[in-house]
Amino acid sequence: MFGFDIDLELMGYHFFQLGVAFILSLPIALNREMKEDGAGLRTFPLVTIASCAFMLVGMDIYDSAGEARIMYAIITGMGFIGGGAIFKNEKGSKGTATAASLWNTGAIGISVAYGRYEIAIILSIVGFLILQFSEPFKTKKPS
Repeated sequence: MFGFDIDLELMGYHFFQLGVAFILSLPIALNREMKEDGAGLRTFPLVTIASCAFMLVGMDIYDSAGEARIMYAIITGMGFIGGGAIFKNEKGSKGTATAASLWNTGAIGISVAYGRYEIAIILSIVGFLILQFSEPFKTKKPS
């Protein structure tokens, strides 16, 4: 009556993929956490593994058109979440790097789900390098 079938091999593979997604989000999450810029060690890994999980489920259940709709929904959702990270005032805006980083980690999750680890690794490294080393090049606005 309550029977269900769990494919342990598939479960192990998905655990591996979610683990890779988690690990690749950590450099960006650590950067944001160390700079105390809004989202950090909890948010970025959750965004990455959730994006990966949504795609993994979609790939198992839907055809390519359904997968495309899920990817579109993730991209849209990342824009929505990122929009909430941006604060605008009379001096300008704050949080755009965090918003873009959230979008980037969503892309890392999607890349890992599709087994495109090379893309995910590049996104992780480049995202971290930009956040870590671009600060001196930003123009300072007078207070």
